[in-house]
Amino acid sequence: MTAVRGTEGLGTLDIMLPHYGDTALMQAAVRSVLDQTDKDWRLTVVDDGKEPDVPEWFASLGDSRVRYQRNEQNLGITRNFRKCVDLVESTHFTMLGSDDLLLPTYVETMRAAVAAVPDAAIYQPGVEVIDELGNTSTSLGDEVKKRLYAPKNTGRRLVLAGEPLAANLLGGNWLYFPSIVWRAAAVKEISFREDLSVIQDLALIIELIRRGEKLVVEPATAFRYRRHSGSLSSSEAVSGARFGEAVRFFNEVADELDGHGWPKAARAARRHLSMRLHALTMVPGALRHRQSAAVRSLLGYALTNAR
Repeated sequence: MTAVRGTEGLGTLDIMLPHYGDTALMQAAVRSVLDQTDKDWRLTVVDDGKEPDVPEWFASLGDSRVRYQRNEQNLGITRNFRKCVDLVESTHFTMLGSDDLLLPTYVETMRAAVAAVPDAAIYQPGVEVIDELGNTSTSLGDEVKKRLYAPKNTGRRLVLAGEPLAANLLGGNWLYFPSIVWRAAAVKEISFREDLSVIQDLALIIELIRRGEKLVVEPATAFRYRRHSGSLSSSEAVSGARFGEAVRFFNEVADELDGHGWPKAARAARRHLSMRLHALTMVPGALRHRQSAAVRSLLGYALTNAR
């Protein structure tokens, strides 16, 4: 195991993998965990699907750090997330997407970040975006968030908190949820909202910030985030479904933040400018799919004035 200076007091990192979908991509994600330079991790896979031969593949790994279980009934994305949170045993964990990849230094990098700022609840590493084939990729949404909202990478670790951070993320959420390391105790108090399916990560993050928790931005790139048309968020975006959920969330959280005394963050929530731009970028896809109702929904979401 690679020794990481200053992390001797940290426990094992729990890597939770809620799985549903492509078996080959999931297996690649698991292999990226097995290839870590820092071996002090535990992988728990909660399979919400019924694909054949998956339990046998995990049994063939013969690694006691890898735990696999298959749900008797399909729970859906958010309930499976909540189950993963309940199964966390360590002080810190990550919720790895089953189509994403850890770079070999991920555990080493994130354990060092936690050791440097142990009182934070959210730790975001540097991320490389890839496509279906594993090639580096980008999108208009990623570029907008990187240039307008994400802090500049100066090579130094940043610690962010409070209303400025909440307003920033509600304007444009530049975090990559599957790459984040979380302090387990803070998340277990809240967990994921069962009434949300594609924006539940932002809801959790904003609530943690509202409660006074800190976000650490780690400059070292340690994660590969996959964007492809088969993802839940992409399919729901094309249909326009995700934006109805987004409108409801942003309006609710704006009222809550007004009551919390954070008017700047409340205004950012009501405007949610980057989500409106995202809706506009999805219109061509809806047109290609000849989804006239989705086109109307997307345009209505993007162009309606915030209340």
